[in-house]
Amino acid sequence: MKTLNVGLIGGGFMAKAHSLAYAAMPMFFWPAPALLNRKAIADANLELAQEAAQRFGYEKAYSDWRQLIHDPEIDIVDIVTPNHLHAEMAIEAAKAGKHIICEKPLARTSAEAKAMLEAVEAAGVRHMVAFNYRRTPAIALAKKLIEEGRIGKILNFRGTYLQDWSADPNSPLSWRFSKEIAGSGALGDIAAHVIDMARYLVGEFDSVNGLMRTWIPERPLQQGGLDRLGTVKSAGDVPKGKVDVDDEVLFMIKFDNEAIGSIESTRNAHGRNNFITFEIHGESGSIFFNYERRDELQVCFADDPSDTKGFRTIYTGPSHPYGDGLWPIPALGLGYSETKIIECYDFVKSIMEGTNCSPDFRDGYQIAKICDAIVESSEKQAWVKIGS
Repeated sequence: MKTLNVGLIGGGFMAKAHSLAYAAMPMFFWPAPALLNRKAIADANLELAQEAAQRFGYEKAYSDWRQLIHDPEIDIVDIVTPNHLHAEMAIEAAKAGKHIICEKPLARTSAEAKAMLEAVEAAGVRHMVAFNYRRTPAIALAKKLIEEGRIGKILNFRGTYLQDWSADPNSPLSWRFSKEIAGSGALGDIAAHVIDMARYLVGEFDSVNGLMRTWIPERPLQQGGLDRLGTVKSAGDVPKGKVDVDDEVLFMIKFDNEAIGSIESTRNAHGRNNFITFEIHGESGSIFFNYERRDELQVCFADDPSDTKGFRTIYTGPSHPYGDGLWPIPALGLGYSETKIIECYDFVKSIMEGTNCSPDFRDGYQIAKICDAIVESSEKQAWVKIGS
């Protein structure tokens, strides 16, 4: 069985999630398409890189990400850094002939995403954007039901992604509140996930009409280099910095296939932890999903008997997408890590079979164009068509 060497750039939370997936993938999906060797990791300085290498099981540590990319032993470059670094790193990795997986959003703008797409296509390498939530078996099951025509022609899509980690004004000024680093706020950070789900399940966007708001214009400057999101609150007289991205975004959608929809995302919703939902209505039925109950998919079909008609719950398990590789009993419990393991499996399988990944950088570019259109729409207070 072939072994692929992984080079990971970044040592934070996502480094933990991706590294766990590299170690666990063959345990869940056997025979694995390939074995994965955690070869090298790069971080902001050598001390951090060495600590990350020890913690996550990598053989080498680099303080310069370019050295990692040009290490001849590396087959896969995994980018889990803040958004402003994605383009430069991915383009360099493509030129070096490495396969690439990059955390979402692919880039801060569609212009950056286009340059990344052109680089990977010119190099002929495999490329994936890490929209891991679509790997949830219940969402893959929703896709299967839609493709089988079980709910008929889709009429509408309603999605949400609500969190509360930044609802407290004393939450520190994470890089996620900086336009220069993040590109956008709730839009690129979390709404992008629901945009990916909508495209995956319903189809391509034709146009959008958006509204964006920043509720907390200043936040305490973060103390120390570790990005803790909203888990550690600032106390006392702490200097503050400006927030120049959106806290909340709400937009309507016209799809190419004449369906309509809406998505709302905020990081300021007290009581909502990771509340990702969608409801899809078709001419022959409906589907509802809530990520906080990720083992479940609720369905209702128009031809159900009238005396039992209504939403019923399917608990995902061995008979559903990816079920053979996961747990032997339905509703035994899936976590965030399993979606990353499935993502890793699909990525490596594409590399070994020479097939296109999904979602790839072209999908990431399309989502970046949609996000740019939402920003433009909010500024103009008008419908904006997605550019070709």
